[in-house]
Amino acid sequence: MKVFQIGAAGGIGRRLATLLTARGDEVTGMHRGPAQAEVIAATGAIPLHGDLIADSVDDLAAKFHGHDAIVFSAGAHGTGMDQTSLIDGRGLEKAADAARFAGVARFVLVSVFPDAGRDRETTPGFENYMRVKKTADAYLVGTDLDWLIIRPGTLRDEPGSGLVTAGLAIEYGDVRRDDVAAFIDVALHRPALNRVILELTEGHTPVADAIELVLERSTTLRR
Repeated sequence: MKVFQIGAAGGIGRRLATLLTARGDEVTGMHRGPAQAEVIAATGAIPLHGDLIADSVDDLAAKFHGHDAIVFSAGAHGTGMDQTSLIDGRGLEKAADAARFAGVARFVLVSVFPDAGRDRETTPGFENYMRVKKTADAYLVGTDLDWLIIRPGTLRDEPGSGLVTAGLAIEYGDVRRDDVAAFIDVALHRPALNRVILELTEGHTPVADAIELVLERSTTLRR
């Protein structure tokens, strides 16, 4: 599979790129700066310069052409409300439009768990982030792409356990970036798992089994 990653140098992105290349996929990772290019290259992926803010839809479509799937895990990461709107919001919209123009149907978006951060005092920037992420989710759902949206709980950097809980609606909790990447790695290669929003936390079920359970339940719901 030829996979195009937006956010390939990030905490989830670089872990995912390593898993994808290890299984033999050809991965292209978009980056803005030289340091990000080095991180991407170290995973075995191919760095490609691009900019969600500066690039047009046509620019992005040209980069996407020839790929089988797109994974969007980019984010502004607290650099300000304007950046959040341009990257997490408008950037996702441009990427989704470009995927359609490039003929790349499979599109996986890493979003945010609705309950994230609700156990503490929030800021205007945080509330803007949550609104932008929800609007981006809704935009992708409104397309005719074979989209899959993953909403992980609070992200942690400890080594992954390979055990998760996944479903349409689950209790809020933490999840390790390793396990989010592992979940996407498997889900990406299960084309039947599409047009569904999944919440993801740590749990007691191996990643591959958790995906099979989701597939069984979603198939039942669609009958």
